[in-house]
Amino acid sequence: MKISKKMLPDTNCNLKITLFYVFCVFLIGCNNLNGQKNIVKDSTALIKKTNPVNIPKPTLPPVLDTSLFKKALLRLVKDTPAHGWPVKTAYPLPGALLPNNRIVAYYGNFYSAGMGILGELQPDTMLQHLMNEVKKWQKADTLTPVIPALHYIAVTAQSRPGKGNKYRLRMPFTEIDKALDLAKKINAIVFLDVQVGQSTVQAEIPMLEKYLLLSNVHLAIDPEFSMKTGNRPGTVIGSYDAEDINYVTGYLAELVRKNNLPPKILVVHRFTKGMVTNYKKITIRPEVQLVMDMDGWGFPAKKVNSYKLAIYNEPVQFTGFKLFYKNDILTSPWKTIMKPDDALKLYPKPIYIQYQ
Repeated sequence: MKISKKMLPDTNCNLKITLFYVFCVFLIGCNNLNGQKNIVKDSTALIKKTNPVNIPKPTLPPVLDTSLFKKALLRLVKDTPAHGWPVKTAYPLPGALLPNNRIVAYYGNFYSAGMGILGELQPDTMLQHLMNEVKKWQKADTLTPVIPALHYIAVTAQSRPGKGNKYRLRMPFTEIDKALDLAKKINAIVFLDVQVGQSTVQAEIPMLEKYLLLSNVHLAIDPEFSMKTGNRPGTVIGSYDAEDINYVTGYLAELVRKNNLPPKILVVHRFTKGMVTNYKKITIRPEVQLVMDMDGWGFPAKKVNSYKLAIYNEPVQFTGFKLFYKNDILTSPWKTIMKPDDALKLYPKPIYIQYQ
């Protein structure tokens, strides 16, 4: 069969068509690329407008005002140092609450009305009473700001062995959470109190670590219910040695360092000399502020005497004083508890006040 030229493809024509097609594709691609560039440009402008990039300026760590710290210490001893007061220690880390503030705390457990005012009243009423006390202390010492606190017994000593045969009961975390929630209402700090029974601080304190990692949560330990002798809690007065206290302050100091926390406060209850042994061996650390709290009850003269024997005579760092709404009143000839003005006559002035 003879092939006609008309049946053969026109090579020149196909080439022209191909080139024309490529050119069209190129133009379309350029337009799309320009469109994408415009979209990116517009989007970038929008991001900058709605979410500007701010490069944080370098900030210096907070610095402790040593001048104010010294003045506050001297106020505690009425500008008259004596008998080892104020105690000479290294300066605390920045963020320390003491002695530039006084803490006024309500003590107890939500499960028991008999363990303290914290569980005796309905929550909102209790908070209102606490803030009334705060106002009284602020009026009595206008130079020292007052911080409210809830002092919650997170581990309670028991008269029966209980689970683990340790004569102590750990509170559910839901109860500790309740204390934290209530504290938020009045911008208060929280103390978790530990009564070990026949357990140890080494076994009990780490159980509270998730709370101690919070900057507004501090710790307290009660030698009265540390039964090293094997007795049941409440039958004899227990004790802690400097070694026990040093373990606790060391544990807290490590938490502070590793997690960049402000200094913790450790309250140690005490109303007899025997409750704390080898006090001179207690280590004071920049990460922990230690309060020896006179928590004995009785008429005013008895309480003042206990303060002198157990607190004043054995200086550690800071001091505390406990007031009982019931027991102090029952034993007082005047049927009243000591007022802030009365407690501030103590030497040194207590920087931590607790109501039970």
